[in-house]
Amino acid sequence: MSRRSYGGTLLTDEQRQICELARQFAVEELRPRIEERDEAEGQFDRSPVDQLGELGFLGMLIPEEYDGLGLDMLTYLYALEEISWGDPSVAVSMSVHNSLPTQVLLRHGSESQKDRWLKPMARGEVLGAFSLSEAGSGSDAAALQAQAIREGNTWRLRGEKLWVTNGASADLVLLMARTDTPEDRRGTRGIGAFIVPTDSAGYVPGRKERKLGLRASETLAVALEDLVLGDEHLIGEPDRGFGYALEALEGGRLGIAAQAVGIGEAALDHARDYADTRSQFGSKLREFQGIQFKLAEMATRLEAARGLMYRAAQAYTANEPRRRKLSSMAKLYASEAAMYISREAVQVFGGYGYSREYPVEKLFRDAKVTEIYEGTNEIHRLIIARELYLERGMNS
Repeated sequence: MSRRSYGGTLLTDEQRQICELARQFAVEELRPRIEERDEAEGQFDRSPVDQLGELGFLGMLIPEEYDGLGLDMLTYLYALEEISWGDPSVAVSMSVHNSLPTQVLLRHGSESQKDRWLKPMARGEVLGAFSLSEAGSGSDAAALQAQAIREGNTWRLRGEKLWVTNGASADLVLLMARTDTPEDRRGTRGIGAFIVPTDSAGYVPGRKERKLGLRASETLAVALEDLVLGDEHLIGEPDRGFGYALEALEGGRLGIAAQAVGIGEAALDHARDYADTRSQFGSKLREFQGIQFKLAEMATRLEAARGLMYRAAQAYTANEPRRRKLSSMAKLYASEAAMYISREAVQVFGGYGYSREYPVEKLFRDAKVTEIYEGTNEIHRLIIARELYLERGMNS
């Protein structure tokens, strides 16, 4: 069953067992039904995610004191890469839950909030989602308009959020809304972070998006129709939510990098195996130099993406000053590598690669979104360039 040795990294016995378990789950549970889930567009199957929760994969980054596994970022990325190799649509649910709502709660939630929500999230009993984007605030995330109005000890939320992964099927959503007033807008310092149970009155899921890829992942708009929450649903300070979100997104970008690496590895595996079985002109495809060059380039970009992701994970764990730049680099490079590798895999398959009867066309569709969400690659190039100057103290 073993496909690789985790880059030669020395893992503890416990960590290796976790990675092997993730691989086994991908092989035995995810791969056999991947086409079925993809073709049932609009029908989110939560059962694989619930199974991941039962195995502990929804609490990997949460300390044991809050019922999590207390693992490091690198081990989590190993496991997420394996799940993405099995099915990227399932991996995105695992990534969002682990890197966004749980991490904001862990870092900025009160002890009562951690006890009420974080512990069941760590145990896999509660699935978390994340909501920042709106119709007018994609890359310009701070331009969001959903309003949280203070009314004594409660907040009344109004507005509409877009692109909410698992927005109807999750149990709670970490949601960003404005806490300043329309008459006194304060930019990034006028946004709060709220924990919103999805069974709350006024939380209204909309139509599911019909997407190019990740079709087995639920993505939809959510309307906030006079949704009332108590103060216990506000995380941290009412004007610091945007900062909390950006902080969590640094880890989220590493999750997308792992997803992209998993997609790339799956595409390479399929292309390599097909080139070993398909014959043309009396020879196997793998014997043609043109195909050899393609496979060599695909494999090289895959390992480069994986290596950069590992380096970024180390910087994240060590809280290095360069962690933001490295997480953007890892997401940027891995997503473009996944897109390249999956495109070349389609080419290796030839006409069959364009058919839905073969697996690489799905991977090609799935890869594209990794260049878009958790910050478009254009935005990440801006972040990287800005960080280069900040490192040298050139702020102007």
